[in-house]
Amino acid sequence: MRQNDDWNPRIYGTFLWERIRPAIDLLNRLDLSVPRVIYDLGCGAGHITRRLAARWPSAKLTGVDASPAMLEEARRDDPNSTITWVEADIATWEPAEPADLIISNAALHWLDGHATLLPRLLGYLRPGGVLAVQMPRNHGEPSHTAIYETVEAGPWREKLAPLLRRRPVAAPEVYFEMLMPVASSIDIWETVYLHTLHGDNPVVDWTSGTGLRPVLQALNSEERADFLAAYGNRVALAYPSSPDGTTLFPFRRLFVVASR
Repeated sequence: MRQNDDWNPRIYGTFLWERIRPAIDLLNRLDLSVPRVIYDLGCGAGHITRRLAARWPSAKLTGVDASPAMLEEARRDDPNSTITWVEADIATWEPAEPADLIISNAALHWLDGHATLLPRLLGYLRPGGVLAVQMPRNHGEPSHTAIYETVEAGPWREKLAPLLRRRPVAAPEVYFEMLMPVASSIDIWETVYLHTLHGDNPVVDWTSGTGLRPVLQALNSEERADFLAAYGNRVALAYPSSPDGTTLFPFRRLFVVASR
């Protein structure tokens, strides 16, 4: 029996603060007076969407996500909200009307073709509108390289190798160059967050809710257990826990704020 292909809000929410903190930092860098139309792409369970609604209560706000489970959670947690929740694939999504703000937290790295995707999203803005994006860029670190190594070293290599995306997010200067011809201003930066995690090999729990999902979904239950054991051994060496049970987990994220 395979895992459900949909996202699991409970697993993803295990490290909720660590996952939404970059989005809060992104919000704090936005200098918008009163945006009228806002889209949150890859809104998940709506944690950031609701913060947007609190900051700009008069805005027409839409949360967009491809996961029915995540959107169900978003609606359940905020049944009386004026937020519109839309199930759609960001790769083909188009707004109902031009936006003052399009924001996306930890979603666009799942899509290819950033050289066309980001300028297209910028084109959905009104003049003076803002595109604000945060993407994980930890794919060269042991949390992710251990995935590739485990795939290549196991009997599942042929099955899993086509699923690997080793560099889904480019270097900051690449995004500057792709947006420079179409943006009136660009602010790009990186932050490495030093997360303090707890539990038995918590980095495995972290990646199981995100980067490991495509790999685990392709395996049966027995293969999945063997894969997690092999991957867990590599991760435990890379991220050892201290005597008090704390595991330090550095995680790099890329931020882009571009105005039309």
